[in-house]
Amino acid sequence: MRKYETMFILNPTLSLEETKGLAEKFKAIIETAGKIEKVDEWGKRRLAYEIEDHKDGYYFLINFQAEQTMLTELERSYKLTEGVLRHLTINKED
Repeated sequence: MRKYETMFILNPTLSLEETKGLAEKFKAIIETAGKIEKVDEWGKRRLAYEIEDHKDGYYFLINFQAEQTMLTELERSYKLTEGVLRHLTINKED
């Protein structure tokens, strides 16, 4: 298994329950084929530039170990989930 880091920014207009629910959804996807090492919830922060007319976003950072095949499902889920403004996953071993 390789080490990865993923960050996603959620729409700030989502309720606290919806925000937590989406974070749990992404954590569950990671845990299907990997192991979460650390979850940092950065909270609501100002964006460097507007995204979809939003000036703020709700940030999450997750460090995990997983097989590369799981990344496809995670990326697909990010793209299909309404409320995700931006996402990025990197390999920490490179």
